[in-house]
Amino acid sequence: MNPYVERMLGLLGDRPVAESLGHTAKRIEAIAGTLDAGRMERTYAPGKWTARQILAHLADCELAVGFRLRQALAEENHAAQAFDQDRWATRYAALDGALRPWNLALIRSLSPQDLARPYVHGERGPESVGLIVKMLAGHDLNHLAQLEKIAAA
Repeated sequence: MNPYVERMLGLLGDRPVAESLGHTAKRIEAIAGTLDAGRMERTYAPGKWTARQILAHLADCELAVGFRLRQALAEENHAAQAFDQDRWATRYAALDGALRPWNLALIRSLSPQDLARPYVHGERGPESVGLIVKMLAGHDLNHLAQLEKIAAA
């Protein structure tokens, strides 16, 4: 298994996916609301993204993964294009993200057949819609931990 996939799935553990996605979105929003302008520019470790960059990255991922999910559900054996998060991050001057409720409604509506639906990731190869959803949940938990470190500092 791809090491990144393994790490994200490890963060998720056996948590229910939709519940985790809903909870982390609320927790991230709550933490973001406590960060003033100065704290938005802090990092959780030297050389790492600031809180602002993490939040913008999460908004980007919500767009990209939401689109990827829709394509994988609509097309047989969809081949998804990977994206370079660091190149996207060069434009993170501002942030906004209110797509989670829409994507979460879609995720909650997925049947077991939908979750088993195959697609091909541009870097990791064959995967399933269910793995996309689990990866999003683990990804959220990863960045939530980073934001919690920044908020606690």
